[in-house]
Amino acid sequence: MSGAAPVHSSVLLGRHGAVPAQGFDAGVPAHYGDPVPEQRALARGRAVVDQSQRGVVTVTGPDRLTWLTTLSSQVLTSLEPGRSTEALFLSVQGRVEYAPHVVDDGATTWLITEAAETSGLVDWLSSMRFALRVEVQDVCAQWAVLAATQDLSARISALLPDLPGPAVAAVWHDPWPGIATGGHGYAAEQDHPGSGRTWFEHLVSRDALASVVEGLEGEGFQLAGSWAAEALRIESWRPRWGVDTDEKTIPHELDWMRTAVHLSKGCYRGQETVARVHNLGHPPRRLTFLDLDGSQHTLPEAGAAVELSGRVVGRVTAAQLHHEAGPIALAVLKRSVDPEAVLTVREASNDPGAEGSDGVAPAAEQWAAAQTVVVPPEAGSVVGRAGGLMRGPRGGGMRI
Repeated sequence: MSGAAPVHSSVLLGRHGAVPAQGFDAGVPAHYGDPVPEQRALARGRAVVDQSQRGVVTVTGPDRLTWLTTLSSQVLTSLEPGRSTEALFLSVQGRVEYAPHVVDDGATTWLITEAAETSGLVDWLSSMRFALRVEVQDVCAQWAVLAATQDLSARISALLPDLPGPAVAAVWHDPWPGIATGGHGYAAEQDHPGSGRTWFEHLVSRDALASVVEGLEGEGFQLAGSWAAEALRIESWRPRWGVDTDEKTIPHELDWMRTAVHLSKGCYRGQETVARVHNLGHPPRRLTFLDLDGSQHTLPEAGAAVELSGRVVGRVTAAQLHHEAGPIALAVLKRSVDPEAVLTVREASNDPGAEGSDGVAPAAEQWAAAQTVVVPPEAGSVVGRAGGLMRGPRGGGMRI
């Protein structure tokens, strides 16, 4: 999936040193001149990240939670006000079409989306209303997302006591990597790198965004760019719609079963594939974490080929420089790739016809990459498996 032009460009792009982001984060700063110190401040809980390029959708009406439950992979009927979750809307074949972050305030269900999925999600939900008492609205023009590694809602509200409405409409607290009720984790439970990460997405009045940031800076917070947020996300193995997904992605491949799928809920579009692969088969691809060779001081672009013995076995989905771990990446590989294999990430020249001064085309840049398994090759096929063993039936599993 490719990024779309941002619906909204942030007012913070006018800040001194702000460098615009590209791709799915276009419309906000990638950094403000010091990406690694910004990332350290964010990890310590002393920075905020402008994510006002994101989409915000509201669903109101007394039938909203029951209705969203029937359409999605998640059970939302008992979602308590203020509790955060996420849901997947799948195709008939079980492929991920939309993956909003979900929080309800008792009267409104808030869906935080990527900019590129917002209009499609709004149109699809609107087409599924039928006679139910629900209303779907795109409210990106009114609300922006400001992210941090701690809940800043009380601080933000105190900064703007004279606003006619709430300064923060809702706060989404990322449930990753916990296993929600009805969920199932494929990655190792002990020492999961995401267990120490906290992430909060505050829905702030768009008109007040600049004032909120200035007020937080007055209390010792600083701005961090989207690069910092991505580095912490990659290090935590946290999947992101449109970045780590494509038109073939099923939830099992990204370990998304743990937070976004309820395996015991009633029928919904794509459920047959979810159940069949989980119970009897194996996902055809698997997410892996890559430690990249840092001697080149460069990073591969999303889409760079991952190779084993000269054969392409997958693609990089995201890469960043982590303030402690160095250059890191997420990649989606074929299930059959040996988890112990050292891989090569290779990026072709941006201009295949370019020649150097000697008349020879420049060589493709490449990086050695060591794997850490996120989704193991034997994930799935849980029916008949002895408890605690990640081992599938002989002969492999079902493909879709």
